[in-house]
Amino acid sequence: MDADVLIVGGGPVGLLLACELKLAGVDPLVLEAATGRERVTRSLGMRSLNGRTMHTLGLRGLVEPLAEAQWALFDELATDRELADGDIVAGLVKTLRQGVSSGHFSGLPLVGEPGNRTPEMLLLKQHQLEQVLADRAAELGVAVRSGCRVVELVDEGVGVVATLADGGTVRGGYLVGCDGGRSLVRKRSGIPFSGTSATMTGRTALAELADPGAITSSLRGPGGLVNLSLVPGEIATIEFDGGPADRDLPVTAEEIQESIRRVSGTDAVVTRLEAAIRYSDNTRHAETYRRGRILLAGDAAHVHSPLGGQGLNLGLQDAANLGWKLALVVRGQAPERLLDTYTAERHPVAARVLRNTRAQVALMRPGPQVDALREVLSETLEIPEAKRHFMEMVNGTDIDYAPGAPHPLAGRFAPDREIEGVGWLRDLLRDGRGLLTGPPETRALAKGREDHLRVVEGAPDQAALLVRPDGYVAWAGAEAGLAEALDMWFGPR
Repeated sequence: MDADVLIVGGGPVGLLLACELKLAGVDPLVLEAATGRERVTRSLGMRSLNGRTMHTLGLRGLVEPLAEAQWALFDELATDRELADGDIVAGLVKTLRQGVSSGHFSGLPLVGEPGNRTPEMLLLKQHQLEQVLADRAAELGVAVRSGCRVVELVDEGVGVVATLADGGTVRGGYLVGCDGGRSLVRKRSGIPFSGTSATMTGRTALAELADPGAITSSLRGPGGLVNLSLVPGEIATIEFDGGPADRDLPVTAEEIQESIRRVSGTDAVVTRLEAAIRYSDNTRHAETYRRGRILLAGDAAHVHSPLGGQGLNLGLQDAANLGWKLALVVRGQAPERLLDTYTAERHPVAARVLRNTRAQVALMRPGPQVDALREVLSETLEIPEAKRHFMEMVNGTDIDYAPGAPHPLAGRFAPDREIEGVGWLRDLLRDGRGLLTGPPETRALAKGREDHLRVVEGAPDQAALLVRPDGYVAWAGAEAGLAEALDMWFGPR
């Protein structure tokens, strides 16, 4: 075997998955097809990391370097534009600095309350996120091959063979496709990918305009959407035209110019085009995330409109859910049935995201009926309970992997509480192991699993907890059921 696990795709999802596997004692090999130029277009636009992703990355100590990258970018941008008090960008920067921005729903802002240990969200470029994850992967000793395109793969039952564009082959015990919406891995695996076709065309470009001051951002207009990015020179449009005729054709300066004119009603002239991408609201979902020794994560498993910025977060959460499970199976410490919980847990989460992104696209369409609907929803978001519902939905903080469980904490992300004399619960998961807290009789049941489960004494007034490496509670509260939960999530002794 060339690696325990082959990961096809070295974007954020593939890199995080590789880090999780390596942390758990498994050797992954990341095969990334893109070169430097392709990565430039992949980093067009801004990427948001939502509440649950911030919590997840916080488990591994990655929030701090990402926050530094965000503020370095914002400091750089501040020198390139003056932020007036009424500027949309100024408002966004203000809420980010206060740590209260929780994103938006179809352009309707969702602002939380200050005081959390982890910021509500971060906003940065994709290449910044990739660099932080690549640095962590290098620290851990993860092998990454760039410019390495997979053209074929075969699941041989005892391993997977991937054929590369140069004719070479590599072998792994398992293979995970993190290779995007047009995933070759998904296609070769034969996993169905059904859904709905595109209804809109989005374009983002790094371009120079003859008169950049003539264009102002508008989230909705008769022709669609135009948005001047935080990044000088970046401009985006969305038109509700039935989707792009051919996404494979290169985006030209003329195409960007005409789209800006149609959406803004301004006679814009593009004088230079450096890079540009096309996208749509094509929405599709893999029937399963696993077939034999081949698995899917990120856009390879689900695609949808980028409105609301949930796609990247959904993929990173896939990686966090899968990494520790696959590592236990590869190491022979858990049976393969543990991998079945990956689809069981993550598929419903993605289905819900696909539903709300479809709704967000509908709320962006021009017309008086949608105008009225947006006004009604805006009023609804003033109701605290409704606002909380939407904030939890777009941030993934309402995820419950065990609905109906006897204890309210089971299946939910562990509360970041302080364990006296030990530290914050979040920090105790830094090494990628699970965690069991509780009295001596509870802790005794974990004997023999110390290499992948940390055991600490919990406070007498706190419920005993079994926390998975991804931060979710596997069992809580009482002695009954702990032995079964340990066998289920951490393998039999």
